[in-house]
Amino acid sequence: MRHAVFVAPFGPLADPYRLIDLAHACEETGWDGLFLWDHVLRPESNEIIDPWVSLGVIAAETHRLRIGTMVTPLVRRRLLKFAREVVTVDRLSSGRVTLGIGLGVDTHGELTRTGEIVDQKTRGAMLDEGVPVLAKLLSGAIVDHHGEHYVLEGVGLEPKPVQQPRPPIWLAAGGGLGKAVRRAAQYDGVFPLKIDSGRFSRMLDEIAAVRGDLEDFDVVVNTGPGSMPPAHTHEHATWAMHAWPAVADLNHVFDVVGNGPPEQSRLDSSA
Repeated sequence: MRHAVFVAPFGPLADPYRLIDLAHACEETGWDGLFLWDHVLRPESNEIIDPWVSLGVIAAETHRLRIGTMVTPLVRRRLLKFAREVVTVDRLSSGRVTLGIGLGVDTHGELTRTGEIVDQKTRGAMLDEGVPVLAKLLSGAIVDHHGEHYVLEGVGLEPKPVQQPRPPIWLAAGGGLGKAVRRAAQYDGVFPLKIDSGRFSRMLDEIAAVRGDLEDFDVVVNTGPGSMPPAHTHEHATWAMHAWPAVADLNHVFDVVGNGPPEQSRLDSSA
């Protein structure tokens, strides 16, 4: 299991230089990844910086960390513009980007106050249509697509991303069952939200039924800062996201990061 620091670029962390310091600390103490929330409005703070611009800076300042967003809602993105952002950060990082994608939420009117699509079924339809188109773009193919929500006419990306055939795509799955899980099973990983042990097991069965097995598929689980995730996830989870609240206490973040990921901490203490 690999371990990532998962923070929001809000409040005290709405500062690219602090995020650079955090990324350096993650690399120095053995963490495997650094992932950022992707929001434009939140009730906790209006101090918010852009996650993808921040990831570009982090990419240029690090050498080993896997980086990405958890999760970017496609409903707020133009596919071609977003694909170019992903390629840029992938090239800056020499191929260390993972793309987390989801439906998005309307917390604090993030959708309603900005004129975005609010209806969840419509957002789901946009995700079902948009992710395959985005994946094709990121693979370097020429895309001709005339859909209900997206249009691209003979569009391809140059330069291509470093990662081939494309950067990995993880999809959020609220509740851990149903259509969202089957959607995620078609790509490279799942980020289950609000899921208990029974649902977790059934989710894995559903993914395996779609894919044939769980080989080369990431199962990404949330946990508290510096803590191992629930025991029922240990056999199959490939990533633990050590998640801080939206407005994190900087001292706490750097203290936990400085101790290294929990498995490393245990190894260090037994040495």
